[in-house]
Amino acid sequence: MQTRRFGKTGWTVSAIGFGAWQIGGSWGDVGETDALAALNAAIDAGVTLIDTADVYGDGRSEKIIARLRRERPEIKDRVKVLTKAGRRLNPHVAEAYTIEALEAFIDRSRANLEMETLDLVQLHCPPPEVYYIPALFEGLDGLVRAGKIRHYGVSVQKVEEGIKAIGYPGVASVQIIFNILRQRPAELFFGLAKAADVAILARVPLASGLLTGKITRDTSFSADDHRQFKRHGEAFDVGETFSGVPFEVGLQAVEELRRILPQGVPMAQAALRWILMHDPVSAAIPGARNPEQSRGNAAAADLPAFSPAQMEAIRDLYDRLIAPHVHHRW
Repeated sequence: MQTRRFGKTGWTVSAIGFGAWQIGGSWGDVGETDALAALNAAIDAGVTLIDTADVYGDGRSEKIIARLRRERPEIKDRVKVLTKAGRRLNPHVAEAYTIEALEAFIDRSRANLEMETLDLVQLHCPPPEVYYIPALFEGLDGLVRAGKIRHYGVSVQKVEEGIKAIGYPGVASVQIIFNILRQRPAELFFGLAKAADVAILARVPLASGLLTGKITRDTSFSADDHRQFKRHGEAFDVGETFSGVPFEVGLQAVEELRRILPQGVPMAQAALRWILMHDPVSAAIPGARNPEQSRGNAAAADLPAFSPAQMEAIRDLYDRLIAPHVHHRW
């Protein structure tokens, strides 16, 4: 497993992490036995970073990770667990982002994860106005001093939010959508984050499954899968589902990618390896619902580098087909 430095935390983490949204909910049914098997397979394959959130299954994802840590105590120091807070606010508005509210959410996650001190807590895609509340970030510094969290970061929708966030010296990481179908962060933001020694987590790395190459026009999603019930942004930003790319356009892009990506390599692995071609990325965090997916994701870190010609062809495809739909929205 390739490893990378995680910004100013000083951690060294696996370049492929484990995104734990799928094992919490909103991706169809994933039983706890399957979820634990997927997590164990990831750890056995060298993964040392797990990303979750308090709203993934209303705490279910965090509790499954706590069980993993109980059953494998040897990983507690080696595997970093990142969670998120803020999306439990109702209404989810900037005015509700107080340090008192966040501390309550953090205490709940500490209980769910059975961790006295959380490794890292991320503001969970807050409204843009939150980045203009310095007192909130000062409050998070206070929670670090109090020993409730070691570090904090943010998960953002837009590049501009990430740029604003890294202006706060305590922000250790930024999680942002970055994949073959969402390339804008690499243009400016990555360089700024690297200069600030801020870790970058590439989320939605497989564009909600589009970049596995297994989704077709005939693919059906269960009623409790967000790709069915929130596809058009009904409950959260539309960019979270299929990276905001219109479904038919995404399918066309995937067909063209088949002629560019390395032959004989699963598309999901190739798509993850493309992300790792960008040195400022600390880790990509694909999800998995079974051991096979976990092992496949981890194997991406060991693939050969892309050639300059392949990188150029992928960028040309993005500019021609994808950018008009997503580039300036996020």
